[in-house]
Amino acid sequence: MSWIDVLLVLLGAVMAVVVGRLVTGPANADRVVALDLAFVVFIAATALLSVRLDVVAVDILVLAATLLGFLTTIAVSHLLERRPR
Repeated sequence: MSWIDVLLVLLGAVMAVVVGRLVTGPANADRVVALDLAFVVFIAATALLSVRLDVVAVDILVLAATLLGFLTTIAVSHLLERRPR
């Protein structure tokens, strides 16, 4: 078992905790943070699989998805801030 496999198993455990927070989050802001973390874990797992399988073309997809995730986080946090309480 290589170090990449160990990291993938660790990311799977983190994803399980994140899904738990996504389901049981007491507020919408907690759910948004959990969803953002789930996206980051998914992108990290994709990047690790790209290294493990030696596929360089996936790296561009990982960079584009990272930018999309960042912009989505900014947009959702802006919407949550503007929402009346």
